[in-house]
Amino acid sequence: MEKYIPDIYKKSIFDIDYKKLKENGIKCLLFDLDNTLVPCKQKKVSAEVQELIYNLKKLHFKIIIFSNSPRLRVRSFGEVLNVDILGYARKPFKYSFQKIFKKYKYTENEVAIIGDQMLTDVLGGNKVGITTILVTPLGKDTFFTKINRFRENNIMLKLRDHSLFTKGKYYDEV
Repeated sequence: MEKYIPDIYKKSIFDIDYKKLKENGIKCLLFDLDNTLVPCKQKKVSAEVQELIYNLKKLHFKIIIFSNSPRLRVRSFGEVLNVDILGYARKPFKYSFQKIFKKYKYTENEVAIIGDQMLTDVLGGNKVGITTILVTPLGKDTFFTKINRFRENNIMLKLRDHSLFTKGKYYDEV
């Protein structure tokens, strides 16, 4: 069950202590797109997200949109935010994470993933040993994500019953 537990759990991307991540050696932030940066069906990124990404780049983070969404959708957000992308990442499988390590020459302790799903973002990140940050979803899910959420809620209940994770009880690294 520990493979589903994030290192950090925050309400939103705006609540994360990025300076602390930087101090801990994180150089690259992999952002999930749907329900992390923008609601699922949204086609434009908010001014607040644009400002956050701009400020993170000023802190010298490498920002990559790392999403299971189609490349075309991810590319349009990457262009607006002027960041690299990896669409159709197939999280939680290791392949795309390893592709990032190889392409950008990062080690596991230099990368963090930020996303809204335990079954894709957290599980995938934990499989490869990077820092995992779970945030509350921004909006309604797609059909396939609803299936994952059902499974995720069952996992959350088991984790809660073992005092390992409680939905809505936010925390920084343990």
